[in-house]
Amino acid sequence: MTTDEQTPSPIENQQEQAQTPRDIPREAPPAPQNGNGPAPVHAPPREREMRPPQQQHQGDRNHRHYDEPRRQHQGNHGHQGPPRHQQQHHQQHQYQDQPNQQEPRRPTEMSQMLQTLEAKSQEELGELAKELGVPSYQSLNKLQLIQALVQMRSRSQGLHLATGILEIMGDGYGFLRYNGVRPSPGDVYVSPSQIRRFALRMGDFVVGQVRPPKDGEKYYGLLRVEAINNQDPEVAKARPVFEQLTPIFPNKMIKLEIGPKNLSNRLIDLVSPIGRGQRGLIVAPPKAGKTILLKNIAAGVTANNPDIVLMVALVGERPEEVTDMERSVKGEVYSSTFDEPVEDHTRVAELVLDRAKRLAETGKDVVILLDSITRLTRAYNLAVPSSGRTLSGGMDPVALYPPKKFFGAARNLEQGGSLTVIATCLVDTGSRMDDVIYEEFKGTGNMELHLDRKLSEKRIYPAIDIQRSGTRREELLLDETTLRQVWLLRRIVAMIGSDANNSTEATERVIERLQKKPTNTEFLASLSKGDV
Repeated sequence: MTTDEQTPSPIENQQEQAQTPRDIPREAPPAPQNGNGPAPVHAPPREREMRPPQQQHQGDRNHRHYDEPRRQHQGNHGHQGPPRHQQQHHQQHQYQDQPNQQEPRRPTEMSQMLQTLEAKSQEELGELAKELGVPSYQSLNKLQLIQALVQMRSRSQGLHLATGILEIMGDGYGFLRYNGVRPSPGDVYVSPSQIRRFALRMGDFVVGQVRPPKDGEKYYGLLRVEAINNQDPEVAKARPVFEQLTPIFPNKMIKLEIGPKNLSNRLIDLVSPIGRGQRGLIVAPPKAGKTILLKNIAAGVTANNPDIVLMVALVGERPEEVTDMERSVKGEVYSSTFDEPVEDHTRVAELVLDRAKRLAETGKDVVILLDSITRLTRAYNLAVPSSGRTLSGGMDPVALYPPKKFFGAARNLEQGGSLTVIATCLVDTGSRMDDVIYEEFKGTGNMELHLDRKLSEKRIYPAIDIQRSGTRREELLLDETTLRQVWLLRRIVAMIGSDANNSTEATERVIERLQKKPTNTEFLASLSKGDV
């Protein structure tokens, strides 16, 4: 019998029995302090699975706490038996592999309640939160309202539930982030055994019973998983993997038109329609109105498509713009301001993407508005280890892969669900690096919307360059009549642009005509009369 196959000694068992740490660092769990006894020897996971049943049970029982971060114990190195408080904790710490038998609520009931809350609109959830006395419910988005309502109802029934988005650390354990994707004192520790048992993935929205931190612990501990992404845990185990689903062209349009005065959304629907699963790039110089354009797009998505989950990722933005976006957008807003470390920029983007993937795996349609992919790429350029190669402008080629992975995740799934990514890209900033980033992403999207600096300097909004903007395979999004009228509009714009000395005259005339017609349908019908 090899060393790896031997049963751990009693001294090793004493070193394995520990509880969650006093302070868990984000990068890695603290290493155990070895006493005078020999260092523990553990078999690799595959070899442990090949043991006989009795030996495997003993090894797994001793190995259970080795994968988790442990509280360092200061004691007498010559003491051979485990301390009394450590024995008590070992008995109480069996929640990782044993369900709570005194639990009054079944997981299926919890998942049904979550699905009922999810089916309600944000306004309906706000009214329900007002009745239950949820504080500051007006400033909460839909996900935060669901979290607050679950906790209020659980307290009335004598349960202690917690909700959050799962972030899995590099050593196998994880945390439920209650405050969006940022670490906070209210986070809940999730053990590696629970992550393996329920096949949890990064970005899962988990609801479960928790226990308060014990003496010397910093975080709450997850006792039992009640629901995963508003589904029963056993049902969630059978969900597909996002990368294994079949991507197809977008074939269902996301209507943005919400009123006669919202010209930006009306013009986007005409010249560059957005479909479910679109990979769009908004190319904009500074001060061209891209942030306002994103807010209008977000308003159009939530007003016309209540079934779509809207997520806004702000990377490297100004703090006042983050506040304005959180107050004006009816969706999930995740942000990292420009004064925060680049590691926070990349971490926020990755968690937002993982959260969107988990929703798309369950058949939901998700829209991510990213501002901006230029700043995200700059952050990765500083965060990733140097490869020794440098492109023009100081860009490391390795730093381009993570942003491309983010942007390339947008797709319409044949099995159901979609992930739409609309990202802004900065140009004409005077930085060679920004030009390199734009060149790398220019041909990767299937929709582009160009903003014109000359129009913005004239204070003509939306400053959309109609001739350079467009969507690939737009015939899959528009009906035949609308498609013919849009093509007629493009021919008219091309004729005006070629004849006029002013390159912005075509857009100016289209915007002027849009203001006179209350809807896009009436505007397109007037094209045959030569009104443009």
